[in-house]
Amino acid sequence: MTRLSIQPQDLYQSQWVSDPSVAPDGQIVYVHKRIDAESNQYRSTLRLLSADNKDDTPLTDGPADSAPSWSPDGRQIAFIRRTEGLPQLWIWSVQTQEATLALSMKKGIGTFSWSPDGKHIVLISREPFENGTGVHDDTRGRVLQRTTPRAEGSGWWDGQIGRVWLWQLGEPEAIRLTEDTVEASAPVWSPSGTSIAYLGQKIPSINSRYYTEPDEDGSPFNDLYTVDCSSGEVTCHTNHSFSISQINWLADESGWILIANDRTFGSGTQNTIYRLDALSQQCIELTPNMDIQFGNFILNDMKMCTARPGPTYGKDDTHIHVIGSYEGNAGLYKIQTDEVGHITLLTDGERDIHQIMYNPSRDSWITLEATPERPYELVEWFMNHHDDSSRPHQQVLTTHGSSWLNGKEVIIPQSFRYTNSEGQSVQSWIMKPEGKHHTGKLPLILQIHGGPHAMYSPVYSHEMQTLVSQGYMLLLVNPRGSFGYGQAFAQACRGEFGGGDYDDLMQAVDEVLAARDDIDEDKLGVCGGSYGGLMVNWIITHNERFHAAVSQRCISNWLSFYGTSDIGVSYTEGIVGGNPWEHAPKLWDRSPVAHAHNAAAPLLIIHGEQDLRCPVEQGEQMYTALHRNNKPVRMIRYAASNHGVLKSGKPSFRVDLLQQVNDWFHHWLQPSVKLSIPVGLWIENVLSSDWGAEQLIDCIQRQEWQALLPHVADAQMDMQERLDTALELNEPWEDALRYGFSFTFIHVGGVRRLLAFGLGWREHEQYHWEHNHLYGLNLNAEQKSWLEQRIGSQWELVFESFTPYGSAVYELRLKHEQTFLWI
Repeated sequence: MTRLSIQPQDLYQSQWVSDPSVAPDGQIVYVHKRIDAESNQYRSTLRLLSADNKDDTPLTDGPADSAPSWSPDGRQIAFIRRTEGLPQLWIWSVQTQEATLALSMKKGIGTFSWSPDGKHIVLISREPFENGTGVHDDTRGRVLQRTTPRAEGSGWWDGQIGRVWLWQLGEPEAIRLTEDTVEASAPVWSPSGTSIAYLGQKIPSINSRYYTEPDEDGSPFNDLYTVDCSSGEVTCHTNHSFSISQINWLADESGWILIANDRTFGSGTQNTIYRLDALSQQCIELTPNMDIQFGNFILNDMKMCTARPGPTYGKDDTHIHVIGSYEGNAGLYKIQTDEVGHITLLTDGERDIHQIMYNPSRDSWITLEATPERPYELVEWFMNHHDDSSRPHQQVLTTHGSSWLNGKEVIIPQSFRYTNSEGQSVQSWIMKPEGKHHTGKLPLILQIHGGPHAMYSPVYSHEMQTLVSQGYMLLLVNPRGSFGYGQAFAQACRGEFGGGDYDDLMQAVDEVLAARDDIDEDKLGVCGGSYGGLMVNWIITHNERFHAAVSQRCISNWLSFYGTSDIGVSYTEGIVGGNPWEHAPKLWDRSPVAHAHNAAAPLLIIHGEQDLRCPVEQGEQMYTALHRNNKPVRMIRYAASNHGVLKSGKPSFRVDLLQQVNDWFHHWLQPSVKLSIPVGLWIENVLSSDWGAEQLIDCIQRQEWQALLPHVADAQMDMQERLDTALELNEPWEDALRYGFSFTFIHVGGVRRLLAFGLGWREHEQYHWEHNHLYGLNLNAEQKSWLEQRIGSQWELVFESFTPYGSAVYELRLKHEQTFLWI
């Protein structure tokens, strides 16, 4: 069966599942999200999976439902529904089978959690800071006094901060538990239900501070607090020396488990697992000197939810379970809480586990995960039921995210490693398109991830699949600075942007070119986003080997980035090392815009206009500098879009972005071989054999026609005559086999033979012919691209209609009507 290549517009068929919650009897409620193309928005509802995993049914009708959570007794599901523009708390009853609005807060509700007895819910809701001082009034100017008055994803600070609230079911209002100058988040109940732990970030006072007091905004640290539910007493248990991302109680309430780091190497410091004792305040590192980065740090455009990495308990209270990112995979790890260094990987294979949830009814783990073959689905892992190979059993519970891939060609990345100049092993992957139209030497596109403290993974990515389907080979690299390869590797790029990280990327290209003979080194592209976009800008202004480039959500000028990004201060000081008033020459020298006059590759710049992480002015500066220096450049701006436009932007923007990238690379890296009719049809006939380019070249050079003829569409063609014609006309037939080609001119009779050779089509069966027009051509995207490449300079495809199978029907006609004389 012929499989169709994956195209940008296939995103509209995508669906996403996330946020599983397990009932005491084993039922699973989860979020199901899809695209509403008419409104150009996402629609999210809740679905219910039966305990035996046989029935998967809708529970709510949305359109904006999220964060479901079963009550401890399994009689209710609390969830968030956007109500009159704000996220509010709703409860679905097992008894009535209906959902009702349970609690509304003035500024909406963030995270929440059931108490162990199911009588209360703790939640986070925002309210004015310091009696409303600093709250923005639309009738006046916005007053800024914080060093960081903006945050990517949430916008400009509105003078509100998150506080901990306690709501008793049935009561009309919640009670505020915290009132200090601390931004509260991530509340977790103690096992006894008497106390709540939460994370707190100190907010600088606005009333008393006039640029003279120490600025807490500049601190990367937060703290672990508890509040006693009876007395309301708030206690801070850490000394502001950790950056804590997740917490949980020890089972006996003698302390807590933290996923945290001490920021020794800034944002490049890998997380570790700590046990914090409540009485002694002693913090013990349970996972010292591990190369694992705890938490999920894999970048992927198909993630539509927040990670849930733990720490979470399973069937016993002496081990906690967490997600760890290691060497391109994110797995489930079990860690002993009363001893140091006891850690076990529970899952195997190439996968990206993004969320975890324990199912006590079956002693299993529910994960949200992707593999190289499919996007994210819910999967159940049975840890205590091993076969003879002692591998854990798993069962895929949902198919919403991957069912649309039936009949599609999913390209599986191939692992490729090399040793860099420091003796470190660098992990990468190669993606090569399949199909007879992607033979010979192919263009290579180097892909660079953001962060830089993150990682690529070989799991399914719509972004990568849509690009490789166009006939490009992709190289995905985790260079120095990536997480998941140890602390030394992660910190190696800090303070020296454009050094070891750049060297690793350039060496990756060298190593792949040396190891393979199916890459056209004269057609190299480079693409990246965020830090990857910064690196693209740097590469094309310092290296002449690339022939096309795409820079998304980029940085171009460290001097302006320092004061305009929500992370400008810490990021610039950490990645480059310096500030504008003391180190201006250094920051300018490391700014790609300073070297724009040296740019050697045409550049496409893509940016969201509301990006507060890498502000749009960064893209504008690079665009202006290249234009002023007469360099080929184009910029695409997406309105009302932030740094996440590729992963969570409006559906139409995401599809358009991917198509713009494809079109840019096609324009600059497309094959340029031109052939006459007899030679072109000969090459197409030869390609119908499905042999590889080099095998065909070898056979033709040896003139072993009897070996080839049984495999081609037209075995009556005189192969020797066609080869002689190619040699006489000096046409590059070998390049045509390796890189593809187009016809200098082709009449309608030649087009009909081309369709027979290339697609196996016959007149009156797959299309109709009348004069210089062909009607009813049912083409998928790959076939359309192939035909346009071959004859697009002279013939045009005119859309007629869509089919129910994802393809379209076209009319093929001459761009300029001509009369052909037949002799």
